[in-house]
Amino acid sequence: MSICASGIVLIIAVSVTACSATAPYKRTEVPMPESYRGAAVSTSQQVSVSEIPYRSFFADQVLVALIDTAMVRNHDLQIALKNIDYAEAGLKQAKLGFLPTLRLGASGAVSRPSDNSLGSSSLQEADGKSYSEDYTLSLGSSWEIDIWSRIRSKKKGALAGYLKTLEGAKAVRTKLASDVASGYYNLRMLDAQLDIARKNLALADTTLHMMRLQYDAGQVTMLAVGHQEAARQAVLQTVPLIEQGIAVQEHALGILCGRFPGPVERGKSLASIPVVDKFPAGVPVALLQNRPDVREAELAVMEAHADMAAAKAAMYPSLAITAQGGLNSFRTSNWFATPGSLFGLVQGALLQPIFQRGELKADYEKSGIRKEQAEIGFKQALLRAVAEVSDALVRLDKLREQERAAAARTKTLASAVANSNLLFRSGMATYLEVISVQTGYLQAELALADVRRQHLTAMAELYRALGGGWR
Repeated sequence: MSICASGIVLIIAVSVTACSATAPYKRTEVPMPESYRGAAVSTSQQVSVSEIPYRSFFADQVLVALIDTAMVRNHDLQIALKNIDYAEAGLKQAKLGFLPTLRLGASGAVSRPSDNSLGSSSLQEADGKSYSEDYTLSLGSSWEIDIWSRIRSKKKGALAGYLKTLEGAKAVRTKLASDVASGYYNLRMLDAQLDIARKNLALADTTLHMMRLQYDAGQVTMLAVGHQEAARQAVLQTVPLIEQGIAVQEHALGILCGRFPGPVERGKSLASIPVVDKFPAGVPVALLQNRPDVREAELAVMEAHADMAAAKAAMYPSLAITAQGGLNSFRTSNWFATPGSLFGLVQGALLQPIFQRGELKADYEKSGIRKEQAEIGFKQALLRAVAEVSDALVRLDKLREQERAAAARTKTLASAVANSNLLFRSGMATYLEVISVQTGYLQAELALADVRRQHLTAMAELYRALGGGWR
């Protein structure tokens, strides 16, 4: 092909470069509810709690410091960040697809034909030699014209993949903040339960001492002393179990923070951590922007759409422009002599896949299936996100009622324990009544600590479900 003809082909190719093999991406339509189940009031005009940074959302500064450490040292998050680096390298590679390739080459060849060949006779007549030499130094370039946006689609797919890894890392941060908060609240609950067990153990010791004095005075039988001794041993048994749970929870928090097992610093007690759960949840449609995993799922659809466009464009003709120039000579002595050794070549090639069409069509069909799978995954991510927020809102509402009831029950039993000791000393209550009231009081205090832990954990879960914690 002449240089003039190649130029005409280049102009025509550039004029159709804007063509695309597929339609532009359009978000999958998913009908969204107007509000969450369990939301107390309409929150369409309110700012969602998910937009609050975790340093402002969590009241305990020791907990905030633990989350800060986890955000730097957690291994799952570090892997997610490496995925970002990997995807960024792929994006840079995809961007280079628009640039022409350059090749620099140098070659030398010596050929000796047989003495009985025509080539040998020609060499003898032309140069008086029985062999021929050829030396070339060349610079070549080739450029594929992106007629059907195949390269552009690959770039879009790489960009969507890169952004998807960014959202994936944000999702890890969101879950990490919630997991650290849940683990810390569980640790503070175990601390509270250990204090309760020790306090009740002291109370059981006091009651046992009192019964032994009454036994010596002949006011109670050995059966009463034995029952109280067994009740004391039951309380004593809970202490090492709680201490074991504390150590295990400290180790779990250490792993989340990327450090070896060891003690964890404490902040506010479980009872002093404020429970502020009357905050706006926003509207479900906001999850499209606030939930990193939902955005990650949508970017997966965009990536699949771009891959499908590239697969379809691969079935259409491709146009490549190549150019080569340099120095060529059959003697080393005049290899670099100009202009005699100069040569040049420009050509354009239009290639249409024929025998590979079945394979390319299969690739296109598979890419369409992957896109449909990604769309289903996006719908599922949205459905799961709305359900998680609704679950957390309902859980918070019911836990408020449970905590009020548990606090009232604990207060009632605390008063009953004080009265039972007075009544027992005056002979107006039996030892069984005293033991029963003390056991009930212990269980009520342990249950109250657990309900409060659940309440605080539900707050952290709602924060995560709304997409908070990554800002």
